[in-house]
Amino acid sequence: MLDIAATGAEAREVLGHSAGSVGAATLTHNAKNGVTAGVWVITAGDRSAVLKVLTRSKDATGRWAASDDPRHWNYWLREAHVYESGLAQTWQPYGIRAPRLLARVERADGDVALWLEHVRGEPGTAWPLTRHIEHARRLGAAQGAASVPDQPWFSHRFLRQYVGNNTLGEELLDDDEAWQQPLVRDHFPAGLRHDMVRLHHDREWFLQIMEALPRAFSHLDQWPANVRSQGPDSVLFDWAFAGDGALGEDLGNYLPDSVFDLFVPADRLPGYAARAYDAYLHGLRESDSQVDERLVRLGVCASAVKYDWLTALMLARASEERQLDYGGERAVSAELRYRERGLALAFLAGWAAEARALAPQLGFPEAPSGR
Repeated sequence: MLDIAATGAEAREVLGHSAGSVGAATLTHNAKNGVTAGVWVITAGDRSAVLKVLTRSKDATGRWAASDDPRHWNYWLREAHVYESGLAQTWQPYGIRAPRLLARVERADGDVALWLEHVRGEPGTAWPLTRHIEHARRLGAAQGAASVPDQPWFSHRFLRQYVGNNTLGEELLDDDEAWQQPLVRDHFPAGLRHDMVRLHHDREWFLQIMEALPRAFSHLDQWPANVRSQGPDSVLFDWAFAGDGALGEDLGNYLPDSVFDLFVPADRLPGYAARAYDAYLHGLRESDSQVDERLVRLGVCASAVKYDWLTALMLARASEERQLDYGGERAVSAELRYRERGLALAFLAGWAAEARALAPQLGFPEAPSGR
């Protein structure tokens, strides 16, 4: 809930509007996350800013609980550190920047208010594929050229922690009845059960591969809902997970997430992903990166392990009559969601198979399930 009194006083201080009312409009975000008290657009007169309040006192349990551990994937204060350190602007020379931090306010209740630039450009959820592909090129150039810093508050072993905390429905992977639910039976591609059970079986192998690959400063939550265009720039939001990642891991998150939340049709994913990957490599070459491109490909393909949990979640929720979009604001077609996600998961099974074949060529052990 928005603290009107505190917000009004801060808004007048930050925006410089001393008289008149202060307005607030809630922005779509993951309300389940224990580190986020809320996100709003705040207006005072003809000026506006985005207010994001970080907290560790929100009643959130399970996988979305806030952590006090600076290395934990859901450390509550990380985003404030990323903005204040300047690391959120590391990629600006390559066309990807963060909103400007206008102010950080320590509140009496222990929460931290981040006042950020209100970026009004076109949301990534409405971008044409060409703009997503250009974003991939910029990301490659940025991650190829920028140094790989370290900070005590960087997320560390993000994939291992994130996947390990998403356990809902795991027992259903081997449940015949779960796979015969109408939404699953009618809309998941043939063979998906075998492929997703195999991915789950090989999960530890994939995680070890990802942890052994060349490193990059990574956002770790790149998807179309977290990016806007402003002029020629991509403006990237929500740096709460930022830290140590494998080269290629951010791209491996961005591409399937474009489909999972219905921003890009699943039948376009193979061509889209191929063009975006080529663009990412082009960016790496622009930055004179000397990394073996096979290792980059392995990083993208092995990142399929991030979605090991999603199949189980879909099995667990296949009986729900009402399916909601990200943020829980609108109902979506359950049939469309299961068909599109099923196709995207089948695509990721292809990535996983490619990773199993490529890894031994690069000196890694063979996957437990073989190639």
